Amino acid sequence: MLELVNLSKSFGKFKALDDISLKVEKGEVMGFIGPNGAGKSTTIRLIIGALKANTGKIIFDGKDIKNDKNYLEKIAYVPGDVNLWNNLTGGEVINFMMAVKGNKDTERKNDLLKRFKLDPKKKCKNYSKGNRQKVALISAFLSDADFYIFDEPTTGLDPLMEREFHKEILTLKSQGKTVLLSSHILSEVEKLVDSLAIIKDGQIIETGSFEDLRHITRVEYIIRTDDNIDALRHQKFIKEFYNDHDGYHFLVDNEDIPDFLKYLKIYNLHVLETVPIKLEDIFLKYYQGET
Repeated sequence: MLELVNLSKSFGKFKALDDISLKVEKGEVMGFIGPNGAGKSTTIRLIIGALKANTGKIIFDGKDIKNDKNYLEKIAYVPGDVNLWNNLTGGEVINFMMAVKGNKDTERKNDLLKRFKLDPKKKCKNYSKGNRQKVALISAFLSDADFYIFDEPTTGLDPLMEREFHKEILTLKSQGKTVLLSSHILSEVEKLVDSLAIIKDGQIIETGSFEDLRHITRVEYIIRTDDNIDALRHQKFIKEFYNDHDGYHFLVDNEDIPDFLKYLKIYNLHVLETVPIKLEDIFLKYYQGET
């Protein structure tokens, strides 16, 4: 659905994006993760035409966007900080967005208003950040686009509203729509995405499914034993060793697992448990310089 080919963007001497390439397949939800300043929002602004790249190209649905002036009609975009027309009500904004897309499904609109608990009669200038976000999200979900881009979409939403957002993303997925989800809420990304792209310092450093990315993180183990395991604590393949109420916890790099399992044979274990890898582990590996 979307392909970025050797895309670069500079602001003066600062290189925000450095020759990035990325593919988002039709019908998938891709998570786009990275800290502030990594290049996520710059990438998104290039996709929607708000910025122009210095080099490279963007292919949308098989066409270079330079040769397809109508491609934005197929895209719904929700930024992390929504600005609305102050003197319009939320309902008027939503109705306007629906009219632009030729959507007359008031039943669907009313359902979303109810689920997101939005008062459509209030002026936008009186909305909180969360309510402004709801207006943008409802408008996007009513757009019937082919490709949805969400940049920190749940900022300002409470947990119940986040859950409604998650339901809508899964509905889009079931309809074969394509979604690019940029979020700092890693648990949110982990629940929703089919694949991940990790960006750091303006470069895409990893892409793939969550399973594909297991090679870049560590496995957490919990063991319970009556043996003295002080020697295990000091082995070079053991990281972040500590004792808790449910046993001894530690991390092992994937490449060290064979050596670790061989070493365990000297102990009489009651329990050996593997803790499922989480997206946070992958994220921290890159951004906190774990060694």
